[in-house]
Amino acid sequence: MITRPRFHFTAASGWINDPHGITFRDGRYHTFFQYLPGRTDWAPDCRWGHASGEDLFSLTELPVALAPGGGDGGIWTGALVRDDDGKTRVFYTSTSQPDIGIGRIRLAAPADEDWITWKKGPFVAEAPAGLELVAYRDPFLRHDPDGWRMFVGAGDSRGTAMALSYHSDDLEAWQYEGVALERSRHETADVWMGALWECPQIIDVDGHAVMLSSVWEGDVLYYAGYAIGEYEAGVFTAQHWGRLTYGDSYYAPSFFRDDRGHPCITMWMRGVADFEAGWAGAHSIPYVLSVVNSALVATPHSDLERYRSADGVGQINGLAADIAWVPDSGELTVTSGGRPVVVLTATEDGDLRVTTADADTVVPVSGDVRLIVDGPVVEISSAAGLIGAAVAPSGDDLVVKVGGNPAMIAHALAP
Repeated sequence: MITRPRFHFTAASGWINDPHGITFRDGRYHTFFQYLPGRTDWAPDCRWGHASGEDLFSLTELPVALAPGGGDGGIWTGALVRDDDGKTRVFYTSTSQPDIGIGRIRLAAPADEDWITWKKGPFVAEAPAGLELVAYRDPFLRHDPDGWRMFVGAGDSRGTAMALSYHSDDLEAWQYEGVALERSRHETADVWMGALWECPQIIDVDGHAVMLSSVWEGDVLYYAGYAIGEYEAGVFTAQHWGRLTYGDSYYAPSFFRDDRGHPCITMWMRGVADFEAGWAGAHSIPYVLSVVNSALVATPHSDLERYRSADGVGQINGLAADIAWVPDSGELTVTSGGRPVVVLTATEDGDLRVTTADADTVVPVSGDVRLIVDGPVVEISSAAGLIGAAVAPSGDDLVVKVGGNPAMIAHALAP
């Protein structure tokens, strides 16, 4: 039995992946995403889907914002910015055959106040010569004291992952400045960061400069990793490297600031699908970022608490729950229809074993654990990182049980 998640965004039909351009404006969130209507597998001729809602747990799908054509074979991941005058622009990766790995960066602007219709503009950046690049895509923008900066993910023929830096005074004319940060695939200290950074984002969190990216090599999508260090004028100096996500689901975290200015991310979740119903792909819940002891920490967004039941229970009506657990010892089991949905076990080494019907994964854990179950999706978080997975409840309700004597509280989630 596969059900559509209630609190994780999926398109009505078709394939979705990378979220991007998440923005809070006039009391509503807008999110954009790579989209392939009518398909349940990926293809290069993506477009930009669009959804909006009062929070990121109640999004309504809107018409496609940008589609191939007019020089675009495919429209891949990008970013949305608003300048000091309130003007809105998006920057996206335009791809074309045969070399879809080397994109170009193009500008577009809304043609109406509701951001329903968009008008494509000029190409503003392309892969610089002399770097032997084999991949170039995924612009991200930030406003610095000396103007606008754009960072584009890249990888070269030697296996060096890069974030390339551009500068602009007006968001229209861009000048390539050089490599903001790079790391070879052969370096493994702290964490391996692959041969290409997809969606590299240089952001500020708790007074720290953070580079957050997706790790890619040889057409394999691995996980989200990061660097913490110092940033100035388009150059990032890494001091610590780390891994944020585990398992086979999370990819392409997208940075945004919520309605209170908190630094946040939402991610693409792979493996979540109902092929018979004609949809594939989901977006994670939003997480608030912080830096603790030189590590990037992601905590479920407090907006989720609006949907909790008043009292914590172990018997959950429905298939959505928000569970807090202290894994000092023992085991937490969520069942549905008498069958396990997910089992969390504290190991003797101080890690956490996450068991679903399809996988058994050991991940680091620190402090309290949050477990979000939403129909065919589970997300598990602690200060040591995140793991998400697809699951298959076999009943209409959930039962949460713990072994040993750790503290646990479970809330049903409902609209």
